[in-house]
Parts: sequence; structure tokens; C-alpha cells
Amino acid sequence: MRVAVVGAGAFGRNHLRVYRELEQAGVAVELAAVVDRDADARAVATAQFGVRGFPTIEDCLNTLGGLDAASVCVPTVAHAKCAATLLAAGVDLLIEKPLAASLAEADEIVRLAREHARIVQVGHLERFNPAVGAVRGLLNRPMFFEVHRLSVFTPRSLDVDVVLDLMIHDLDIVMSLVNSPVREVRAVGLAVLSAKVDIANVRLEFEIGCVANFTASRVSTERVRKMRFFQPRQYLSLDFARQDLLLIDVSDANAAALGGHPSAGLSLRKIPVEAGEPLRLELAAFLDAVRTRSAPVVTVEDGRAALGLALEINAAIAAHSRRTGL
Repeated sequence: MRVAVVGAGAFGRNHLRVYRELEQAGVAVELAAVVDRDADARAVATAQFGVRGFPTIEDCLNTLGGLDAASVCVPTVAHAKCAATLLAAGVDLLIEKPLAASLAEADEIVRLAREHARIVQVGHLERFNPAVGAVRGLLNRPMFFEVHRLSVFTPRSLDVDVVLDLMIHDLDIVMSLVNSPVREVRAVGLAVLSAKVDIANVRLEFEIGCVANFTASRVSTERVRKMRFFQPRQYLSLDFARQDLLLIDVSDANAAALGGHPSAGLSLRKIPVEAGEPLRLELAAFLDAVRTRSAPVVTVEDGRAALGLALEINAAIAAHSRRTGL
């Protein structure tokens, strides 16, 4: 399969690196091109990865005679336009999150993917975190989530707010774990160092009664990426960065012991997690979906759902700001 990366920024260069590593490891893929209108960014990428560079998608397709797959790593506002050109050319896509800048654009990508019978995977990277994979086998009606994703300020991704930049990862994961419609959204957020919301706190209630609290900040003094949740007789703590998963369990066999010492029935154990780079796992899964013509792990519909919830949260933040005069 011949693949290209559209966008030679920080995300794009990581995609270029991993595609090259997969190619060198014997995966049946050829890193064929990088596309970026910025001549300097394109030159850096072509020199670093030994790949042909093109200023436009059209130049790339015409010169190479077509592609099998591509990663779309341009700013969110350009996702829909790039996707439309590539899908019409018969190219399967991995589109970085968020899927698009609006639901209308996301719906158009969904429509074009179906019309051209193309694979579209959305780059919700944390779905491929090995600790997330490990937690799925332990699910037993989770009822309360507490999620924190904090980062220090950087000038990247300022075309979107912190909900679409950071929190959307956790929204996607929790929705996939709960598998229930959202009943209620409450949210507050503030712009601190950029023109958009930089810190936000959100409370979701799902139809099944599960409640989830999310905090996301890109103006923190530390980096934190953690999710904790409770379910009957269990508490689980997941650290995305360390790929750690801790389980505190009250088993049926030990439950009776709680009539004695309160801690007698508690079992604390670290769940084995096979470490791996999420981006490498993500791109390998994408290539496998393209090769086998199977549904990707994160479908275009999943990406559309995460975007829809993020935009609903932003609307709730805006309404709160109006009510409070912020």
C-alpha cells in the first residue's frame, strides 16, 4: 500500500516517522509522499524522512498516479476539504481528531466515505493506549468516572479550544465504555492564554445513570492524563501516560469479610499491561482495516459522535458564560 501524510506539522511528522518505522519493520506499506503548502515545513519533512514532497494533494495524486491511503494531519478547519479531495480519488483515510470543524462538515465526510466506499478512521489516539485495551475486559456497569487531562501551554492546536483539543480524547473513551446516550450536560470553561477556552470542567449524565466528570486544561503547570472509575465492588485507576492500570476489588468470596475488619475483603492489584506506542498501534490498525476492508477501531461515525458531544459541551460553556456574565 502506498500512503501519504497530508500536513507536515508536529502531528504529521509523527505519522511520517511511524509509517517509515512500519515500512522498515516489514509491514507491507510504502511511505510515498508528504503534502504541505508550507515550503519550509515540506522541506524539513522530505529531508528527515527521505520522502517526496508536494504542495497540494492534486499535485501528489497526479504525479504518483494515485494512493491507497493517507493520514490527514492538517488543521481541523481544513479536514473536510482535504478529505473530500482524497475520498473522491479513492483514497482510504485516517483523519486526526477532531473529525471536522462542524457537524455539517463531519456529516459530509460520512456521506462521501459511504458514497466512495472508503475506509475512514478517526485519530482518537487514546483508544489504542494499551491500558485502555486492558480495562475493556474488566468492565462491569461503570457508574462514575473522574477524568483529568492537563497539559502545559504550547502554541500548537490553538485553532480549536481545549474541549476539541484535549477533552475529546476522554469523551470518546468514556462514551465507548459506557455505551449509553447522554442525558444531561453541564459545563464551565474559561479562556486564559488564548482566544478560545483553555480550561474546562464538564459533568455528563448518561441514560443508564452513569455520571462522568471531566477536567481538561492546556494551561497547567504539570502534565496529567488519568481516568478513575467506580463500578459495583470495584474501583479502577488508569494512567494514560504511564500505561498503568490499578484495580481495587471486593470479590464475592471476600465480601463476607467486610463484616469484620473494613479492609479485610479488599484486593488491590496492578493489572498487566503490555506497553506499546499508541500511534504505532493506531496506524497499524488503520493499515489492517484498509488491507482487509474491515471497519476500523474508531469509525467515522465514532468521530462524528465525539465531535457532536464536544460541540454540545461548548454550547453549554457559552450558555454558562452568558448567565454569569463572564
